[in-house]
Amino acid sequence: MKKQISMLLAAAMLLSLTACASSGAKSESTASEKAADGSAKWKIGAEGPLSGGAAVYGNAVANGAELAVKEINEKGGINGYQIEFKKADDEHDQEKAVNAFNSLKDWGMQVLVGPTTSAPTIAVGSEAEADNLFILTPTGSAVECTAPKNVFRVCFSDPAQGTKSAQYIGEHKLGKKVGVLYDSSDVYSSGIRDAFVEEAKKQGIELTEDQQFTADSNKDFSTQLQKLRDAGADLVFLPFYYTEAALVLKQANTMGYKPIFFGCDGMDGLLDVENFDSSLAEGLMLLTPYSADAGDERTKNFVKSYEEQYGDTPIQFAADAYDAVYAIKAAAEKEDLKPSLSVSEIGDGLEKGMTEIQLDGLTGSGMRWSAEGDVDKEPKAVRVENGSYVSAE
Repeated sequence: MKKQISMLLAAAMLLSLTACASSGAKSESTASEKAADGSAKWKIGAEGPLSGGAAVYGNAVANGAELAVKEINEKGGINGYQIEFKKADDEHDQEKAVNAFNSLKDWGMQVLVGPTTSAPTIAVGSEAEADNLFILTPTGSAVECTAPKNVFRVCFSDPAQGTKSAQYIGEHKLGKKVGVLYDSSDVYSSGIRDAFVEEAKKQGIELTEDQQFTADSNKDFSTQLQKLRDAGADLVFLPFYYTEAALVLKQANTMGYKPIFFGCDGMDGLLDVENFDSSLAEGLMLLTPYSADAGDERTKNFVKSYEEQYGDTPIQFAADAYDAVYAIKAAAEKEDLKPSLSVSEIGDGLEKGMTEIQLDGLTGSGMRWSAEGDVDKEPKAVRVENGSYVSAE
């Protein structure tokens, strides 16, 4: 009997120890989960040309996004979670863009602010679609950029830029005879040009000359400029990037041709071109939803912080990226998302949240997004005066 009682007591003690161990393991596991959740961080990447001919754009995007991340972290993060930020260089090249994207993915990126330019955005969007990784490109404007359901944009699409430019020129009667010079080998330039020509007809604008060049012939514009001059074009629409625009302005000045030159967002950055005489851009206009000299407090604070941090006046690309990070924050908070969710779950939440928010940003008030990823906001025009961009309104 004593032996049986001893065995029963031993069994009871063993059961008790097992239960305590089980309870302790469960408690330790729960504590571990809480610690992991508490230390979780958002991982937001940015991608663009940080080197090469379009580096002014890519660095502006990276800086604008980084500044927004810093501000948000100082105010408690997104839904109480801090943000880690990392940027990658794609050199405005599709293959390198995919490589840059994959490097950020290996780092653990959950959301991408970028790519900066259209061709890399199209390439990366297709790559990211399989994982449903959410992309908010600040400045990828080609129509095809937002074809995947996981890709949204902050800037206008190319057709929207072309249409809005023609409307602005027509409504403000800026030119009696209007000419066009565009890059037929570039999807950004040709897309804007096509929409501009279509809307110009509706505005009653007289198009006197339609000239083009390609990536293989983007150094000498003398023939095209002479034809525009001979046709009497007193305004020339230039829907392409600042690198070629700087050459166009130099060559037009050499031949004494001084029409109003009018560009789009790709023209922003012109005043930062190395060794470019900014006086050649005097009077140039461009359509943009942002102006660094705007008098509202939001813009003034942004410009001040940016100049203190980076020693330069922010261009539209920086403002677009800044707004992109705040849009991601608003959409994530709308859907109560947390960084512990999977990339695909975060993607689903942001795709839904983006269509439900309204954002007052640097590049527009009351910005809204469609399910197709396009933004609805009003543009502004700026003019170059004394080497600076000033509002044309």
